Amino acid sequence: MAEQEKDLVEQAKQGSIQAFETLILTYEKMVYNIAFRMLQHSEDARDISQEVFLKAYRSLENFDGKSKFSTWLYRIAVNTCIDEIRKQKGKLTYSLEEELESAEGSYQKQFADAGQTPEDSLLHQEMQKEVVDALNTLSEEHKTVVVLRDIQGFSYEEIAKMTNTTLGTVKSRIARARSQLKNTILQNREQKKTYSRQKKRKEGRTP
Repeated sequence: MAEQEKDLVEQAKQGSIQAFETLILTYEKMVYNIAFRMLQHSEDARDISQEVFLKAYRSLENFDGKSKFSTWLYRIAVNTCIDEIRKQKGKLTYSLEEELESAEGSYQKQFADAGQTPEDSLLHQEMQKEVVDALNTLSEEHKTVVVLRDIQGFSYEEIAKMTNTTLGTVKSRIARARSQLKNTILQNREQKKTYSRQKKRKEGRTP
């Protein structure tokens, strides 16, 4: 597969649109998933995915083959997403009804298992939103490494190449990001408990 990919890259460099389209088909789902996890909006993720492949096509002659084509492409995806996050700072939203894309078509996220009760399903949804809200408090650098490692499952070495940083930096950022996520979630839970107690006291004093 590696040799076949090299041939496709070379053909694309020489102007073969068909070869580049084959490369797109190989990686479009992963690029979209990275964009969706970082931007948390399907329409933005689709737009960014298109932008990523357009950038890749325009910069293809700069790809020297020293790294995997996928690593080079994902680096473009990560940087493009970070640029978009900076532009949309404070405007990103999350919906439990968000429509996703898959190889089989579009569908809505379903958090409930067949064996879950409605109460379990609601709790699961709340936990998902809780994590996403905490994720949005991270810096671009910390959010990026957590998405790539804990959600997309890339290795530390792959993330270092994608983000053009050292292995030590990646590990340090992931550790700090996880710690911050944990603290943010715990703080948010405590605030909700405090608000709930205050609300009950007020309701108790109401005639």
